[in-house]
Amino acid sequence: MEKFVFFGGKGGVGKTTVSSAYALKCAREGLATLVVSTDPAHSTSDVFDQPFGDEPRPVEGHDGLDAMEIDPDEAVDEHLMETKRALADQVSPAMVNEIDRQIELAHQTPGAYEAALFDRFIDVMENAEEYDRVVFDTAPTGGALRLLSLPEFLEDWIDRLIEKRTASIDLYERAAIGDREARRQIDDDPIIARLRERKEMFEFAGRTLREEATFYLVLNPDELSIRETDDALSDLDEYGLDVGGLVVNRLTPAPDDDEHGRGATYLRERCATERERIARIREDFAQPVVATIETRVEEVRGELLDEVAAELEIGVVATTGG
Repeated sequence: MEKFVFFGGKGGVGKTTVSSAYALKCAREGLATLVVSTDPAHSTSDVFDQPFGDEPRPVEGHDGLDAMEIDPDEAVDEHLMETKRALADQVSPAMVNEIDRQIELAHQTPGAYEAALFDRFIDVMENAEEYDRVVFDTAPTGGALRLLSLPEFLEDWIDRLIEKRTASIDLYERAAIGDREARRQIDDDPIIARLRERKEMFEFAGRTLREEATFYLVLNPDELSIRETDDALSDLDEYGLDVGGLVVNRLTPAPDDDEHGRGATYLRERCATERERIARIREDFAQPVVATIETRVEEVRGELLDEVAAELEIGVVATTGG
């Protein structure tokens, strides 16, 4: 089992319950564990019945388990402000307002939200030295994962920028400051330095997600969830990311044998349909089904969370050096 474990899936399938249960399972096995949620509804706080924020906080009553909740909207705002600050230092005062306007527009385009949240994922991974296992509730989407292909493009882009910057230093400047000083200006260029920094960050993300991370997808036994899982598996495979298995959540409990009313008939028919779908999931997907979890009558917390943790056939042993 890798250090970083992501639980993905479409909204409402129960990712928070499953990721919290797995994090609890890891902590019970003696691993220093952090569970990270990006759910704006703050469901992790509901599961453990205590508030969490943007920094890790110990989960009361569970030794070795910390939790944090990233506010996606706040992450986007911070990303926006950081970009503004980085560029404002490099342009004339007269251009600052126009730069701000362009950045505001850029952050309203498709993918900006995912990019900002992905930056936050990377930040957490870079600063997770004290933990043996970091469990993410919600995996990066296909759009965010496309950022993993950026380093090679950034390399070419940076090289072209350096060429253009070199060409912009005309013969007069070279005569005035000399070739060595001109080269030094290029090497110290803050915008190029910023691009190189971003390139290194995405290289770290790609390396970490491919070598130190495992993804699990949570789905419900319905047609839409199965189709969306198929799409997610294609996205992850495209970027060479390992999927450890599938968690089929919210199965309908079967009625007792002596129940024969209308409700019991409905439940039996629904259970039969779900069993057929689970069989199809096992047959159609290469990834193993690592848990089938029934719907509980109450919200999953406390002892019920322990029950779900016990049903997850997912390893907890840390990898060597992890």
